[in-house]
Amino acid sequence: MTSQQTPPSLMVCVLPLLLLFALLGYNVAVYGDDSLSGANQAALIAAAALAAALGLLQGTSWQRIQDFIIDNIKAATLAILILLMVGALTGSWLVSGIVPAMIYYGLEIFNPSFFIASACLLTALAAVVIGSSWSTSATLGVALMSIGHAMGINPGLVAGALISGAYFGDKMSPLSDTTNLASGVAGVDLFTHIRYLALTAFPSILLTLLIYLVVGWFAGGEAADTSNTAIYQQLISEKFTLNPLLLLVPAGVIFLIIKKVAALPALFMGVLAGLICAFVFQQPLLAELSAATGGTYQTLMQAIYGDTAIPTGNAILDDLLSTGGMAGMLYTIWLILSAMIFGGAMEASGFLARITNALISRVKSAAGLVTATGATCMVTNVSASDQYLSIVVPGRMFTQAYQQANLAPQNLSRTLEDTGTVTSVLVPWNTCGAYHAGVLGVATLSYAPWALFCLISPLMTLAFAWFRIRIVKTEPESEQMAAA
Repeated sequence: MTSQQTPPSLMVCVLPLLLLFALLGYNVAVYGDDSLSGANQAALIAAAALAAALGLLQGTSWQRIQDFIIDNIKAATLAILILLMVGALTGSWLVSGIVPAMIYYGLEIFNPSFFIASACLLTALAAVVIGSSWSTSATLGVALMSIGHAMGINPGLVAGALISGAYFGDKMSPLSDTTNLASGVAGVDLFTHIRYLALTAFPSILLTLLIYLVVGWFAGGEAADTSNTAIYQQLISEKFTLNPLLLLVPAGVIFLIIKKVAALPALFMGVLAGLICAFVFQQPLLAELSAATGGTYQTLMQAIYGDTAIPTGNAILDDLLSTGGMAGMLYTIWLILSAMIFGGAMEASGFLARITNALISRVKSAAGLVTATGATCMVTNVSASDQYLSIVVPGRMFTQAYQQANLAPQNLSRTLEDTGTVTSVLVPWNTCGAYHAGVLGVATLSYAPWALFCLISPLMTLAFAWFRIRIVKTEPESEQMAAA
């Protein structure tokens, strides 16, 4: 069998998805948050095996399936390397006192009642400037998570707010890869795309911030244990030599990214700067840790690749002042690899295209076309496990349909962003969902209900379509020829 003879039936195409959903649901019931330790990865592999087997029965060659899997893994290589570097970064920034300094000074600056909305706004501004939700989470996000944890605020709520801000900023930034990709796939000018995208993005983020203000008033004002703030600061100051100069390191990393230095070298320089700061500022701490590791060199290496914990006698603070280094990211990397195998098998067998074609065939109006595009983006995020594919695949499939409906290409590019980019982070096995869960230390399903911008944004673009708000149309070709 070397080529696919007949298009697969829709029922055959969705069988791997049904198996995956069933296994993942059972894993959550049995393992809870520990399902990421291997059960979910095994579920993805099992679903991939079913997709490959069905593909072979449909006439797809094994070589084609294998090639697609390998190509998918290659596409995820950068994400894997960044995750490893983020693990090293958190370790070096812990022993250097950078993260503790962020927590210490952050507890003085932020009001718990407004922390959730403030965190969302800060990450939104940072992501607009940086152009990357991933880099924003790896730098500013890590610090804000620690501050929120110290305030006693629900980690899922804090992570959801950070992700909401980061994804709004990512979408609105001309430096963002997904923003450029969506406009390029749809064939629309970048700034035309951003201006049109703003019509749905700004109402979504304003509504998100309003909800965070209300929720934060209770979660930050009543639920947060602010009485322990002084205790946390005292314990941190006893363990670390605090100096405002330490904050120059994360500021420098953000500056490098703004200057368009690639994420990997920028993060690597952040790791080196953290190790230097540890050696310069934290000699007493290094001496204490060296008693267990065998020396300063071993302590610094351990911080980069393995578990590091700074005991303070306070359970909450001990949890904050611990990291798994590069090794702590391996479960997330395993999840991404498993997801890429599943996505490759689905795409190679033609199942993904068959599902999206079924959605297109039911389109009967402009609003229906936008709805079908959004549904396709979400299906791609779930089945192909990658946000770039959720933009490229539907973008290619729907371009002609939008032209035939006399809809301007910015309608397509906005829908790709509002439904493809932002929902990728809500899928635990998607590269984005796995990445942010690994970096922020919060399970995807724990922060997903609080990632309000990512939930509101798709609904906003659908509302604009169904109520015919600012839907830009093009002139039919016959009218254009008559005018000429």
